Amino acid sequence: MLKEERQNFILHEINVHNKVLTTYLVEKLTVSEDTIRRDLNELAEAGRIIKVHGGALSRSFHNSSHTDIYSLAEKRLIARKAVNLIQDGMFVFSTGGTTILEMARILPENLRATFFTGSLPAAFEYVAHPHIDVIIIGDRLSKNSRITVGGAAIAQIRQVKADLCFLGTNAIDIHAGLTDNDLDVVQIKKAMVESSSRVISLSISEKINTSQRLKVCDATDIDTLITELDPNDLLLKPYREAGMEVL
Repeated sequence: MLKEERQNFILHEINVHNKVLTTYLVEKLTVSEDTIRRDLNELAEAGRIIKVHGGALSRSFHNSSHTDIYSLAEKRLIARKAVNLIQDGMFVFSTGGTTILEMARILPENLRATFFTGSLPAAFEYVAHPHIDVIIIGDRLSKNSRITVGGAAIAQIRQVKADLCFLGTNAIDIHAGLTDNDLDVVQIKKAMVESSSRVISLSISEKINTSQRLKVCDATDIDTLITELDPNDLLLKPYREAGMEVL
């Protein structure tokens, strides 16, 4: 594979999954770790990614400017579907991610609910709403994800029984389940899933039938899957057949 093709693959993986690990790229591209490091350095120097220890992040992951968000139209459509599930008086967990931010920006002005999140970007969006109560889940702040992580955050989550849990999705597959590539974030998501009456995965279609190395939960633990596709799209058929509500 030529360098340009390799770097285009890397950019696509980062855009879709927000973060990519060097070890994952070595395995997928069957090249040396040194080769991947050189590619990441070149892409970072060109301002196309953010290089971090062990891999790289999407620029949109650290900059919510609409000009940087990958698949913005699709994420806005998902957000519009998601807000219809929130009712007055609900307790709602949410993780972070650009789709979650789009949802937070379009919450109905008259909605009265309580949102629990450890995501700083999401919290800033929720707090701008006139009638939303915002509870920050507190502990150590992950610089990569801008989400609070750690034992105290997990303990706080377990003290709440939420009506809804909105998960920003890294990858989802009917067999592999919901997966991610950040161990600390995985632990937070696990706790939210276990402490919620209804779990909702927000996912652009490019993340469907993909997987990462760290498991959050089984596909059967997801109650509702929201994508930008028509719910009857053939790509979503296995998820409907598994008993998942697909919107």
